[in-house]
Order: sequence, then structure tokens, then C-alpha cells
Amino acid sequence: MNTTLAFDVYGTLINTNGVQVLLEKFIPNKANIFSQTWRDKQLEYSFRRGHMQNYVGFEVCTAQALEYSCKFHDVELSSKQKEELMAIYAILPSFDDVKPALERLKQKGFRLFAFSNGKKAAVEKLLINAGISELFLDVVSVDDIKTFKPSPAVYGHFLRSANVKSNEAWLISSNPFDVTGAISAGMKAAWIQRSSKAIFDPWEIQPTITVDSLTQLAKQLNH
Repeated sequence: MNTTLAFDVYGTLINTNGVQVLLEKFIPNKANIFSQTWRDKQLEYSFRRGHMQNYVGFEVCTAQALEYSCKFHDVELSSKQKEELMAIYAILPSFDDVKPALERLKQKGFRLFAFSNGKKAAVEKLLINAGISELFLDVVSVDDIKTFKPSPAVYGHFLRSANVKSNEAWLISSNPFDVTGAISAGMKAAWIQRSSKAIFDPWEIQPTITVDSLTQLAKQLNH
């Protein structure tokens, strides 16, 4: 079987800077720090929900993290502004390197899947809007098993869904916790270091390869 690639979506394929742009319109003096708090809490809430086995959809984690960020930074956003911030997640574009790299990897014979904490319908809509949905064999969502990355169950779910063995599959992600989770579950993993300031956790588990873009990934990966 050809090698299978599982692509994380937000921050790996999809450029979330659009959220920052909207925040700069609403709260110009706090947009950057607010955005970071929102993202950190979004992930923290998903981790905590996973540990507690008290699952809600990722969009609920996102909405609750937004409320936390407003309180933490003493920011008042209207209901309409909050709705706009939540809605933008459905129309964010992909990074410029994504489509050419995915096309090259597909031409090389790799099996491409999108693999996300987001619900399948939301991710499919996002990929269609970004013009890259046709490049994937399928979208695999953690929502099917009601827990979140980096639970070992999530990566097992992906392998079953893609009908592939762990040694024949790679996780592609810009999130270090996702990379270490996949490797811990027996997969190989590429860390996409999109910023030179991004730091990989100094654990005993390190990426199989590190690249700065999907362009570099497409050049390096071979069957």
C-alpha cells in the first residue's frame, strides 16, 4: 500500500491569520495577545475535556475559550462580533504552499487525508472553501470517537479509518503536541515549523523530520 499522510488542518493547511485580522479591527491594541490566549485556551479546553472524558465539539471549546479571553483581557465584544469571530473559522484560506505541495504529493502516489479536532462537516466546508478538498481521500474527525488529540485513541481511529498500519502512515502537523502524540502511537510524523520562533517541546520524542513548509515536505518525502 502507498504511504498514507494525515494532515492536521488548522495552522498546518489553513492559515488562521484571518482571525487576527478581524481581532485587529475589533480590539487593535490587544489583538495579538488576545489571539494567543484564545488559541492556548482552545487547546487547553480540548485537552481537559479529553482527560475528563467529558466531550463537547471543538467549536464549543473554541467558543468557551473566546469567552475566557474576553474576561481575562477585560475586553467587551458584542454578540455580533463574537459570531463573526466564530464564523470566520469556516472561511479561512489555506497557506500559499498548500495546494501545490498537496498536488505534488498526490502525483507521487501518497494517500492524503485531512485529520482534525474539528467536526467532519465543518472541516469539509473549510477545505472546499480553500479549494483543496478534492485532493484528499477523506476527512477523519476525532468527533467520531468523542475525544481529542493527542489521545492514543484518536490516532488509532485514524489508522482504522484510513485502513493503514501505523508504520505506513505519517502525521503532518505544525502542532508539536500532535506530532508527539502520533509518534507515541507508532506513526511517523513531520513537524511543519512555519515560524522560526516556534519551539518543539524538549522531550525524548522528536519529529521524524522537521521542515519549514509543505513545499519542503513534498521535496523530501518519498515512498
